[in-house]
Amino acid sequence: MIDPVFASVLERRLRAITQEMGLALLRTTRSPILSEARDFVTGLYDAEGRILEQAEYIPILAFALRPACRAVIEAFAGDVHPGDVFLHNDVYSGGNQNNDVAVFRPIFVDGRLIAWAATKGHQADIGGAQAGGYNPRATEVWQEALRIPPVRIVERGRLRRDVWDLIFANVRLPIVEDDIRAQIGGTVVGERGVVDLYRRHGADTVERHLVFLFDAAEKRMRAELTRIPDGEYHGESTVFDDGHHPGSRHRIAVTITKQGSDIRFDYTGTDPQTVGFVNAPLASSFSAIVLTLLMLVDPDLPHNDGILRPLEVHIPSGTILNAEFPAATTFGNTLAGPHSDAIFRALAPALPEKVSAGWNRMLGMTVSGRDARRGRRYVDILFLALKGGSGAVQGCDGYDHIGLINTAGGNLAQDYEMFEVHTPHRLRRHEYWTDSAGAGRWRGGLGVETEFVIDGEDVTGVSFGDGVEPEARAFGLFGGGPGTANTIRLTAPDGRVVVPRAKDVVAIPRGTVFFQQAGGGGGYGDPRERPAALVAAEVRDGVISAEAARRDYGVVVDPATGALDEAGTWQARRR
Repeated sequence: MIDPVFASVLERRLRAITQEMGLALLRTTRSPILSEARDFVTGLYDAEGRILEQAEYIPILAFALRPACRAVIEAFAGDVHPGDVFLHNDVYSGGNQNNDVAVFRPIFVDGRLIAWAATKGHQADIGGAQAGGYNPRATEVWQEALRIPPVRIVERGRLRRDVWDLIFANVRLPIVEDDIRAQIGGTVVGERGVVDLYRRHGADTVERHLVFLFDAAEKRMRAELTRIPDGEYHGESTVFDDGHHPGSRHRIAVTITKQGSDIRFDYTGTDPQTVGFVNAPLASSFSAIVLTLLMLVDPDLPHNDGILRPLEVHIPSGTILNAEFPAATTFGNTLAGPHSDAIFRALAPALPEKVSAGWNRMLGMTVSGRDARRGRRYVDILFLALKGGSGAVQGCDGYDHIGLINTAGGNLAQDYEMFEVHTPHRLRRHEYWTDSAGAGRWRGGLGVETEFVIDGEDVTGVSFGDGVEPEARAFGLFGGGPGTANTIRLTAPDGRVVVPRAKDVVAIPRGTVFFQQAGGGGGYGDPRERPAALVAAEVRDGVISAEAARRDYGVVVDPATGALDEAGTWQARRR
């Protein structure tokens, strides 16, 4: 007997447990990558590794926990006990990125394994040749990071000190040990919540309603998919620069076949894997598909395993989206940007009211060195500077300064004061970038400009991203204009200026001024249909310049007063 009221309560309680796990991480992790930027995810999975619920701070991590959980289950089948804890990051056994380390805790009730509590977070360092984990020079996985296949780190409640010491002897920063302990603590919160559910309502009742929730989620997803007209849709995008061959171009090609309530993603025709780290493991690419598809359906869908049942995915092995061992793959999460571009382009004719114009392609720089104030090493991914704008959709402007599509708004920018506390950097300015958004009836999200002084010692900067080429700008849809390109510029104390490539490793002298522009998102629809009064207001606010208002929108604004020239606008728009 299914009680629909209890099913609804159960669904929301599972969600609340994962959120409580997330709050525990926010308040106990030490690295700003986790405690401020929230580059982590929490989740609950059944005994077979099926998704019960997730708190998707970073969506591309969330849907990669499922294959990692199954890898742990397979590796330790029949040898899992109360009090055990397992670690995992290996991209060749279900991981999405080596820096994203997962912690799994089995949950038992009355001696029976009923579920798993999991956390996954981006660690400030995980070994390898380059501090911070991003190594554009890597050509194989061992040059990127310490691989952690499924490994038991706590056995029946007792820490396996030898295993722990082996792992962290290969990690540069002591803060990573603290953050993994915090992740372990997050799984304890999940365990307590699930055990309480079972104790309160009984195993039979809970598990019967979990089956119902899976089936209900599948039914709702299938109902959403039936809204997409049946047919075959093709989309492509380009990945720029593999880090080893300047000017190289790599194609992502997808054919989406929609039939009834089933949908298939076929990547036949996608280019082979690269020699460098510009490749994705399968888990990362699958997550990119799911997070993009979820942007096109009801946002209130429950995110359990049922929603994945109507999906079929074929990504040929050995391609840039499913690299074969032992390829380097650290850039794989970032490939979600061009990957999503291909899906949006493919489905634009079928879902014009749902698809997004292009999001800004990410260009980031990891800065590592020595903080002389405290006599210790530090690593900073500079989330503050890399967050560009999202693409516009029908009826809504893009989000300003939202960041990567694979985080879908989950990454937060660093607090200005904490930025200067955690790192030897002095912030000069951080502001919206005028004219960075793609013009449109609905404009793209604004990008940002960031400038600060690097006051660390022995500092190395590692750029990883793309979007620096004009053709890599966020694309517009249905007459909308493109966003702006990314750039990083380093000005040394002696006046020498270095503009790193999209994938590069550069030495940064103390006192260097770091300047970055993160581009805006693409626009949607004819810019000359945007209300002239709104354009004039954005000129007054500094979002759009008077010149761009006239050029892109056909709106004439007095640059001195910000007043709208209605007659001049009428004439300009007629032309």
